[in-house]
Amino acid sequence: MLDYELLEKLCRADGIAGREDEVRELILCEIGGHADSITIDNLGNILVFKKGARPAPKKLLISAHMDEVGFIVTYINDDGTLQFAPVGGINSSAVYSRRVRIGEHKIRGVVNTKPVHLTTGEERKEYPDITDYRIDIGADSREEAEAYIQVGDMITFDSIYEDRHGRIISKALDDRVGCLVLIELIKSELPFDMYFSFVVQEEIGLRGAKAAAFTIAPDSAIVVEGTTASDLPGIEGADRVCLMGGGAVVSLIDGSTIYDRDYYRTAMDYAAANGIKAQTKSKVAGGNDAGTIHVSRGGVRTAAVSVPCRYIHSASSIASKEDIEAVYQVVRGLAEAILGKEQDTAVHVQGTQS
Repeated sequence: MLDYELLEKLCRADGIAGREDEVRELILCEIGGHADSITIDNLGNILVFKKGARPAPKKLLISAHMDEVGFIVTYINDDGTLQFAPVGGINSSAVYSRRVRIGEHKIRGVVNTKPVHLTTGEERKEYPDITDYRIDIGADSREEAEAYIQVGDMITFDSIYEDRHGRIISKALDDRVGCLVLIELIKSELPFDMYFSFVVQEEIGLRGAKAAAFTIAPDSAIVVEGTTASDLPGIEGADRVCLMGGGAVVSLIDGSTIYDRDYYRTAMDYAAANGIKAQTKSKVAGGNDAGTIHVSRGGVRTAAVSVPCRYIHSASSIASKEDIEAVYQVVRGLAEAILGKEQDTAVHVQGTQS
């Protein structure tokens, strides 16, 4: 059983792209003493090396991102309300009348909107653009707001965390579930030497992973993610993407990557052989850090294993603990299979040459 109290801490921490400090400090506290090398690069990525029972024949990188979608304060109005911009892909409907936390003081505010009684028929048909909303923190003037808020402050959803009936409800499951899996692997005994990266700025263009992959220069990589589960009423077939409760999601293709076919097959075969639920992402949509990792330097053989999450990039996503456990098992099994196979090949080639 994974440490779901840790997952709660990870999800409650605030960290939009470029402001991942709180999440990073939490991760560093958890992995300190469990790794052989921990480095923070210039962007704020955590780069980790841990020795296993055997040296690895090649470099394998397992990666997850620390940042979540959110917003940034762009202007403080004379009436004390805040203008803001999205950081990452957020649908305008997910912002309507939501509570948020702002800045280092975590000041609470509400995204203000015109009451339904005052809207026209046309206005009720669609949500305003995110940049047309304002945040009300209860201040009456710019001066009063500036006592607590600065332009450039981070804004995150102020939402619940609940663990019930085997399911987690929280903000930021994308990708704190991936961070949890990496932490648990680092704390465990590994069969081979492995590299890990907790990266920044995934939600605004896979930027941290680009730097991390360049520095580590892996031969192979596994990206651990949270991905869209659209198994909802009225959505059928491939448009459902994946199913919550269906196990680990192993990708063949998405908007930024065509994944290594052998790694995909290895992951699915491992899951089947060990009674672990696994499924294929059924729609070519979205993307993740694999998009930049797999084209780093001379190319990196890459797989993605994801936790299906409903209502992703919103104030409250939902994921199944059974699926999170499945992702941990598949990632661990795939990593061992990749390095074990490479070791067998290396031994065979060496024997042939001699």
